[in-house]
Amino acid sequence: MYGCDFESRFILNDGNECIGGILNLTYMKAYLGALFAFCVMDGLWLGFLATDFYFDSLGGLLLKEPNWPSAIIFYLGYIVGIVYFVIKPALFGGNHRSVLRDGALLGLLAYATYDMTNMATLKGWSLTVSMVDMVWGMVITAVSALAGYSFSASSLTKDR
Repeated sequence: MYGCDFESRFILNDGNECIGGILNLTYMKAYLGALFAFCVMDGLWLGFLATDFYFDSLGGLLLKEPNWPSAIIFYLGYIVGIVYFVIKPALFGGNHRSVLRDGALLGLLAYATYDMTNMATLKGWSLTVSMVDMVWGMVITAVSALAGYSFSASSLTKDR
């Protein structure tokens, strides 16, 4: 199918036949594409575009500097979720529209979990912050998923 030997072939859980090396490269490309897009977008959002909004809205709740180890763990783990729940299904039966739709839904659910929990447990957490943050979660997750999908999909179009 992809010009590889029989020993490197395996069947995915969803029934699609694929080659181990190509599949691993595809997922790595998806991860790196989504991670790059997510980091650039969130860096611009938190570092420039929405900094004043968050500091004005949340005041004393925010640290002056982020807890970088926690932030890095979130970024690395969340991108795994984007690849697994959004990009992987789209590679074997979706398209750009399904990636945007599923990415937006995952972003809404993930960011709503954070924001609604904060509204339920923290004094001074506003509905406005939650709404802005949930919309941002939808946008950044959908666009990052699309970037990862677009960067990785070419690996599976060979000889198909």
